[in-house]
Amino acid sequence: MTNDLPPMPDTPPTVVPKPSPGRRRNLIVAAAVAAALAVGGTVYWVGRPSYDDIVKECQRALVAQYKADGRGKPAACTDVKGDDYDVLVLNAAMGNLGWLDDDGEFDKDRMLEGSLGEP
Repeated sequence: MTNDLPPMPDTPPTVVPKPSPGRRRNLIVAAAVAAALAVGGTVYWVGRPSYDDIVKECQRALVAQYKADGRGKPAACTDVKGDDYDVLVLNAAMGNLGWLDDDGEFDKDRMLEGSLGEP
């Protein structure tokens, strides 16, 4: 038994080829487009009003509609869920009847005075 190494091959070791310039350009363009879409999507998502903002705008529109003796569902309330819209309509009606105090809280004394026709 000998400790001799096997003979070296005549061919040089293989080298991994670098990507071609055209392929590198395509990768750079794809990465830039993906980054631009990510930034654009984030800006769009952050810029949209929250559901709370939509509900507050609907509440303002309902109060204005009651003051103007309007009818129907205001355009500002199209994105409000059904149950939430019902509560907003009830709240606006109670406020229009004078049953709510300045903070929008139910005031039993005001309701009783209003139901008896007293100022």
